[in-house]
Amino acid sequence: MTTAPSARLQVDIWSDIACPWCYVGKRRFEQALAKFPQRGEVDVVWHSFELDPAAQSHASLNMRDILAKKYGRSQEQAQQMLDSMTQTADAEGLTYHFDRLQVANTFQAHQLLHLAAEHGRQAALKERLLHAHFSEGLNVDDPETLITLAAEVGLDSALIRRALEQQTYAEAVRQDEAQAQRYGIQGVPFFVLDGTYGVSGAQSPETLLNALQQTWSERHPLQLIGVGSDSSAAGLCDDGSCTVPAPRDQN
Repeated sequence: MTTAPSARLQVDIWSDIACPWCYVGKRRFEQALAKFPQRGEVDVVWHSFELDPAAQSHASLNMRDILAKKYGRSQEQAQQMLDSMTQTADAEGLTYHFDRLQVANTFQAHQLLHLAAEHGRQAALKERLLHAHFSEGLNVDDPETLITLAAEVGLDSALIRRALEQQTYAEAVRQDEAQAQRYGIQGVPFFVLDGTYGVSGAQSPETLLNALQQTWSERHPLQLIGVGSDSSAAGLCDDGSCTVPAPRDQN
């Protein structure tokens, strides 16, 4: 027996909690989805991506110093980068506080997102983690902080603690990252629509909406029913619709 393909459209999003553009991209995608007529038929799945798997959590590290060292910029240039990112976030209704941000390894947080997905709370936890990191300056690598944040979105504290202690979802994170490599993803956010189309970066809501519309139309092509092949009726309205006759040759 052949199983009919699902009528729903799945959007897989690779992103990192420590990525400022990922939070902006999330907001822009939400704006696009809100304008998409078939938004109720869209399933969004968040996937793990670590921009710096070797990152060491350290509350005293300064983002300006990190950027200056990473990109070979002066302190002033690094601060300008942070200010520009803050303004971009502000335009999307987000508040970034880089002055209080705690540099953190995100591997444990990604594990909890897989746990949350199994309980229908992934989207809520994704939002909570991003806000905690960029707006509140919380350490998203600290187990107790993670337990508190996950409990706030409805997950059981004992279940969360056990998952972290046993590294229950570590392999799931690695599988996401392996899939990202197979897709050739080198930066995030990265959107994969219906397993067919990829959109890289925090594109505008208009670009993301167009991607949704194109993917949906290709999965649900318009089929005309009861239309004959006789072209002699061009310009007539005898079949429930009016057609435009081809222009006559004036020569």
